[in-house]
Amino acid sequence: MPLSTINLSIDTDLVEMIDYYAQNESLTRNDLINNSLKMFLSRRQRLEELFTNGEKKALENNITEEVIMEEIKNYRSGK
Repeated sequence: MPLSTINLSIDTDLVEMIDYYAQNESLTRNDLINNSLKMFLSRRQRLEELFTNGEKKALENNITEEVIMEEIKNYRSGK
């Protein structure tokens, strides 16, 4: 995969944490940051897919926020 170089300004406390975990994992700063971003973006993409699929299923089954709130209310009241 082609690489790009970017410049970032990062809080000193965060840099210290990056260095700490990079050393503990035997990684470079660059590798730790790349791995962390890949993990974050992968999880974020998965969440977006889940929400999109959930909204699609809700529309297909006529489930609205009001229906959900009523179900929660009934469950909490023991009905």
